[in-house]
Amino acid sequence: MTIRARTLLAGLGILLGVGAALWLVLRAEKGLTIIAIALFLALALNPAVEFFQRHGLRRGFAVATVYVLAVMIFALLALVFIPPLVTQMTHFVSAVPGLVDELTRGRGPLGFLERKYHVVEEVQKAASKQGASGVTGAAAPVLGIAKGVATTISGMLIIAFLTLFMLFEGPEWRRRITGLIPEPHRARSERIGAGVYKSVSGFVTGNLLASFLAGVVATVILLIVGVPYALALGLFTAIIEFIPYVGPVVVTVLLGLVALTVGPVSALVVFVLMVVYHLVEGHTLRPLIYGHALKLSPLAVLIAIILGAEVAGILGVLVAIPIAGSVQVIVSEVLDRRNRGRSSGPDAKSGTAPVTS
Repeated sequence: MTIRARTLLAGLGILLGVGAALWLVLRAEKGLTIIAIALFLALALNPAVEFFQRHGLRRGFAVATVYVLAVMIFALLALVFIPPLVTQMTHFVSAVPGLVDELTRGRGPLGFLERKYHVVEEVQKAASKQGASGVTGAAAPVLGIAKGVATTISGMLIIAFLTLFMLFEGPEWRRRITGLIPEPHRARSERIGAGVYKSVSGFVTGNLLASFLAGVVATVILLIVGVPYALALGLFTAIIEFIPYVGPVVVTVLLGLVALTVGPVSALVVFVLMVVYHLVEGHTLRPLIYGHALKLSPLAVLIAIILGAEVAGILGVLVAIPIAGSVQVIVSEVLDRRNRGRSSGPDAKSGTAPVTS
């Protein structure tokens, strides 16, 4: 069998293109993460924009209305949650030295870690092996915190402006891209684009709702059991739960460990209640999101998450399922076209069955 030079060059071109795309993802992970977050927010807000458009507002006024409402909601949440959140975080930071001292002496709820497993000695040995390179100045943590705060604030501002511009210019970009497609393929491309938008926006909106609900449930459980810093941990839960499948596992384990500082019974109660909630959510809300919006099987979802994590870490996990849903839309369109082609073939037109030997 001979391979034509044109086929070989096309294959090499595809491999080079895939390699360049992977290199770009790895090199620009932080920037792509910001763009992905802004895109997710724009997709989550766009249904509200379209709602106002259907009721007579022009696109610009609809975007401005939705954006102002979103900012007001975030500001209201900040006014309600940030003061107690800061208070709880301050108390937590103040309590850390006492918790470490109790652990070192083998006392308190986590004292058994030192009494049975000598965790403190192991940590001290690991730190001593690092030598002078592992010792940082007193100003380093403060500078690191300040840099982290500045980076977070600038990132939030960039995401806010990106989201606004995506909402304003999204339809125009879509028209420009559609205009580049040849006329015979334009209808099919528009169907694929509409399907991809529906699947991705449905996933983003549903996942945001599920994450917010998980944060509320976690906060209520922690408050009932009496675990401190319930509000801060609930916010952490809502953020981490946005990562499909991985987030619920991480949250359940971490909340159980935090509740262990109150007592083993509290830890057991928190762990069991979170497991029960995630089992109920995993058989009701999540399948509704992934099944209705994306029409993906659990196997396809897990494969997408594994591949996304290997390629781009957390960013890969976040975008893996929407990308898999988009691929599903494209494959379905190709298969539908093939089936339509077969049904409109010579045998279908003549109304006679094919002759088989």
